[in-house]
Amino acid sequence: MENLDKDIQKKIEDWLTPSYDEETRATVQKLIDNKEVTELTDSFYKDLEFGTGGLRGIMGVGSNRMNKYTIGKATQGLANYLKKQFSNQEIKVAVSYDSRNNSQAFGQLVAQVFAANGIRVYLFNEMRPTPMLSFAIRHFGCQSGVMLTASHNPKEYNGYKAYWNDGSQLTAPHDKNVIEEVNAITAVADIQFEGNRQNILPLGEEIDQIYIEANKALSIHPEAVAAQKDLKIVFSPIHGTGITIVPKLLTAWGFEQVTVVAEQATPDGNFPTVIYPNPEEEDAMALAKKKGEEIDADLVLATDPDADRVGIAVKNSQGQFQLLNGNQIGSLLIYYVLRSKSELNQLKNNPYIVKTIVTSNLQSAIADHYGVAHYETLTGFKYIGELITRLGDSAQYLVGGEESYGYLVGDLVRDKDAPNSCAFLAEMTAYFKSKGKTVYEVLLDIYQEFGCYQEKLISLTKKGKAGAEEIQAMMAGLRQNLPSSLGGVQVKEIRDYQQSKITDMQTSRTSEIALPKSDVLQFITVDGDVISARPSGTEPKIKFYCSVKEELPDTADYLQLQQVLAEKVDRMMNDIVS
Repeated sequence: MENLDKDIQKKIEDWLTPSYDEETRATVQKLIDNKEVTELTDSFYKDLEFGTGGLRGIMGVGSNRMNKYTIGKATQGLANYLKKQFSNQEIKVAVSYDSRNNSQAFGQLVAQVFAANGIRVYLFNEMRPTPMLSFAIRHFGCQSGVMLTASHNPKEYNGYKAYWNDGSQLTAPHDKNVIEEVNAITAVADIQFEGNRQNILPLGEEIDQIYIEANKALSIHPEAVAAQKDLKIVFSPIHGTGITIVPKLLTAWGFEQVTVVAEQATPDGNFPTVIYPNPEEEDAMALAKKKGEEIDADLVLATDPDADRVGIAVKNSQGQFQLLNGNQIGSLLIYYVLRSKSELNQLKNNPYIVKTIVTSNLQSAIADHYGVAHYETLTGFKYIGELITRLGDSAQYLVGGEESYGYLVGDLVRDKDAPNSCAFLAEMTAYFKSKGKTVYEVLLDIYQEFGCYQEKLISLTKKGKAGAEEIQAMMAGLRQNLPSSLGGVQVKEIRDYQQSKITDMQTSRTSEIALPKSDVLQFITVDGDVISARPSGTEPKIKFYCSVKEELPDTADYLQLQQVLAEKVDRMMNDIVS
């Protein structure tokens, strides 16, 4: 076909051979007949790769799409690697899936490929949250696991998160080694699609109770929950897996007034009530907020489709429900856990928290105040999970997370855990209510004590091959034209994580970054502001993060100071994004 790269044409021709099923061949041929050059290019110009969240893409035919063959190839490659790494033992894996279109079928496909390779598979009978997959890996002593989900992406997407034996997503060297095994598969015939079904063991509701009881044991202030058992909580699963576990967990925790948003309670991969099933979005939280207003709730919670992220809304000083951003939610959790454990004299055994490099420094300030160590990782919760595993029993992980609404209290799993976070956010609300404080008032108290932080995230979507090239060009342009000031504030330090280099702009001295290489640029100003540029590892986006800080002498001045900081953020963002 004209206007197509030769390598792309070769891939397309391969997908028209009898190695692929009739339906797949017919779909490819239709794209050719309709001269869908852009779609063919985007579908075949590369193979799907593991990013910060694993394999993720639009569903459809092609090597760059989520389908039977790309998923089968990924699973066969993972199986081959597992058999090399654990050659002298029985290999076990866990497999789960979310509410997305095709997720259950993809999950069953993955289980069959593993089973065909002689691997024992614990396959969830029904959809369950991602953190429960991580929990199952650890509980059953599995060497690996796979979750079929595209998290909070639009309905056209699906994904494949691969996990290692600690319950964390694949990190180096395993991620690259699995990719090598996947790339070594050059023919569909190399994929064992038909498995020995006796190797597949179904997981039912019994795992729910084990997970719930393990989480309940982490509760810090059960007496506060008992005193506030009538706390009014609104919960929305946004048509996802959260419905299977969050209401049960909150009830088991002791909360008796949990109201589920009926319009979003039914699992549905088309996500009919929202544009994006993402609790970061005002639109996705709208129905939950409305229900909160109707019943005068104390706390509004919503989880994304695979229930590893949670968004919340609380009443502000005007009595209106206000969404909190991911940095605020994470900071509140850290403050609650550290303050509570300090009061109970439980900050022992080298306690620590973890945040990512683009998450608010407010969390580090809170940790410093309580004498608790804090660590930074690259973006992606797998790096937090890897750190928890690496430190092991030498230190005690307490709480951590990402600005992108993913948190974990305690170390039951090695991934962000929205059900766990929902329970602790509810307990936190109950605890502070017992002290006569709302969550919003506590947030302002934190700002008064540690400094008032204002953050903003700008995400630019750049789809397809052309979009990927544009993102690369934007990052290259930033590196070639490093700004000396942003928003009128002088840049003091530049951190290039791709080059593992920190440059002091005043002295030109350089030092090394002790983290794996990653395509991230950070600019730190003389005021201590932090501006970051980072291509997403899971979506066709480039993201720009900004965080600024000023002292807040009086909480009564918060709204005025917030406006001043918001204007400063906008000036900085205009300089770096334009």
